[in-house]
Amino acid sequence: MTDNSMQGAAMEFVGAVRESTEYCEYVMQLKKIKMQPELYLKVNEFRRKNFMFQNEEEAEDLLERMEELDKEYESLREIPLVSDFLAAETSFCRMMQEATELIVKELDFQ
Repeated sequence: MTDNSMQGAAMEFVGAVRESTEYCEYVMQLKKIKMQPELYLKVNEFRRKNFMFQNEEEAEDLLERMEELDKEYESLREIPLVSDFLAAETSFCRMMQEATELIVKELDFQ
């Protein structure tokens, strides 16, 4: 960014994000789960696979494969530390998506 006013506005936005409940909860849950490195590795494996499925171009049998992934990691997701982390991550991601959608809408970016 070359425009100082844009950089300042972006930093204000970052500050607001850092102060949000969603971000603070995500950071807290991330710190907790990182205290158990083996569990954190398993969660990251689940997140990576989930991300890959959701971003595949071919939707053929996607629902079936997502259900298989859910079954494969069901016991992991039942661990309170894991479910709390994933819920916090989802909440933070939704907040960021909503902010991005608002920016795009208000700028009439097509």
